[in-house]
Amino acid sequence: MVPLLTIRNLRTCFETTWGTVWALAGIDLEVEKGETLGVVGESGCGKTVLALSILRLVPRPAGRIVAGEIVFDGVDLLGLDEEAMRTLRGREISMIFQEPMNSLNPVFTVGDQIAEVLTLHRRMGAREAGEMTVELLARVGIPDARKRVRDYPHQLSGGQRQRVMIAMALACRPRLLLADEPTTALDVTVQAQILALLENLQEETGTAVVLITHDLGVVAQTARRVAVMYAGQIVEEGPVEAIFSRPMHPYTIGLLSSIPPVDRLPGKDERLKGIGGTVPTYFSADLKGCRFLERCPWADEGCRDFPLALSPCGDGHYVRCRRAP
Repeated sequence: MVPLLTIRNLRTCFETTWGTVWALAGIDLEVEKGETLGVVGESGCGKTVLALSILRLVPRPAGRIVAGEIVFDGVDLLGLDEEAMRTLRGREISMIFQEPMNSLNPVFTVGDQIAEVLTLHRRMGAREAGEMTVELLARVGIPDARKRVRDYPHQLSGGQRQRVMIAMALACRPRLLLADEPTTALDVTVQAQILALLENLQEETGTAVVLITHDLGVVAQTARRVAVMYAGQIVEEGPVEAIFSRPMHPYTIGLLSSIPPVDRLPGKDERLKGIGGTVPTYFSADLKGCRFLERCPWADEGCRDFPLALSPCGDGHYVRCRRAP
C-alpha cells in the first residue's frame, strides 16, 4: 500500500546569533492511511519542528527547510506554491497545536473561529457553517454546544479549549492530523477523555494521526507504530509492541528505563535510571557519526565517523545504531 505521507532526508535549520541550528537533520518517515504514528522524544528534539515542516509553517526568515521531500498523496509539498499550501492546510492536513490558549484568537468566539474553517475550506454559507459548528462542538463532547459557540476562549476550561481545537482540526475531515502534545497541561482524567475522543473520531473519519508527545504511556495506549527522535533525527522506529518489548537503541532503552514501574514503588536500592550527559549542540550539519555518542554506554571511537542510517532489524523495526544488539 502506498503511504499517505512519505518524508525523505528532511533537513530544517534556524539562523541564530550563535550560528545555524539544525533542528531536523535527515528525517525519514512514512505514515500509512488511517494509522496512528507516535513520535516521541524529550523536549527540544525536533518533534514540533517536524510537524511545522510538514505544513510548511516553519517561522521565517529565521527558519527554512534546506533539503528533502515531503510527499503527501503523491504530491511533493515542498514544490507547491503558497496559495496551494493554504488550500491544503486545514482541508487535507490539520494540526492540533500544543497550547490551545495561544492558538485560539482571544477576541473571537470559538464558534466564529470554527465556522471560519468551514466557510473557507468547505465553502459553506454562514447559516450552514453555524449549524455545523454546533454539531462539531457536540461531537467533541462540549455540553450545551448551542450556547457555548458564543463563548470566548478564556471562558472555557483547558480541556474544553482542547476540544475546540480538535473540532476545528477535524471540521474538514482531513486525511492527516498532526496532534502536537494534545494532552499537555491537562489532568489525567481529561487527558484520557481527549485521547478516547481522538480515537473515536479517527475510527469515524479514517484520518491518519501523527501523535507527537513525550509521554510513552500515551503512545502505548493509542499508537500502532512509534518513531523515537533524538537531536533532530529518528533513532528508532517500529511497531509499538517491538519498541516497548525489544528496544534496540540505547536512547530508547534509557527512556523506557526512566519510567516508574506501575506495579510497585521503587525500593531504597531501586532508583529510577536517568540518562547521563546533556543533549548535544545542533550547530553541525554533518550527518556522520552518532548524535547520542557522548551519552551512550556502548559508544566507541568507531561511532564518531560511522555514516549512520536507519537499518532494518526485522518485522518493520529500524534502528540508527551500529552497535545495536
